[in-house]
Amino acid sequence: MPFTYVIADLHGRHDLLVLGLNAIMKRDPGTIITLGDYVDRGPDSRLVIERLMRGVDSPWTLICLKGNHENIMLETIRKPLDPGWWIGNGGGYTLISYGHPNSGAIDLSVVPEHHLAWVAKLPIFHVDQHRVYVHAWVHPRQPLDRQSEHLMTWTLYKSTTQGGHTGADGVKRHVVHGHEQFEKGPIKKRWRTDLDTFAWYTGRLVVGVFDDQMPGGPVDLIEIKGKPHPEAE
Repeated sequence: MPFTYVIADLHGRHDLLVLGLNAIMKRDPGTIITLGDYVDRGPDSRLVIERLMRGVDSPWTLICLKGNHENIMLETIRKPLDPGWWIGNGGGYTLISYGHPNSGAIDLSVVPEHHLAWVAKLPIFHVDQHRVYVHAWVHPRQPLDRQSEHLMTWTLYKSTTQGGHTGADGVKRHVVHGHEQFEKGPIKKRWRTDLDTFAWYTGRLVVGVFDDQMPGGPVDLIEIKGKPHPEAE
């Protein structure tokens, strides 16, 4: 019975990524999906990206999606934009993880080009028979390939929204996302599941386990407990 294992917002918590992957690998092989926001705020953004870039061994499959923090990093470095926007969103921790000094002039060149190229090519969503996977949000009826990347990576669901997306095939699919942090999550609605548990700060990562042959939300949750951020202790 195939399963999909989903990891939401890591924000530089390489330790939680390793613990999560180790726990997943003890389960039946399947697909692992990461929902974006690999960088900023936590201490080890570079290590998170490097680990994801290495992928996983067969018969496992790894699909990495793009989050809004990857877009902030890309736009700041490649356009370029005023780095204050990125720094204000936790980008300073990302730069330090790449060896940038803690003070002095901001040097964006510490982030290697092949990391930026990998991030730039990340897909915005993934869809299978029963679910849509995305960082933040999807319009419930608009075709996925016509939706705005900005909205799909930035928009917050209203708390009362049950979610879901109806595709061109007429099938309504459950939406699996992150982006909006709930320390006591995941948040499970009828047609959507939010897996962002504020893990970079709390040290609590929850992996959603979805049965590929069954519609709806997770059939199981894998709870990973690491060290909280020093400010949370």
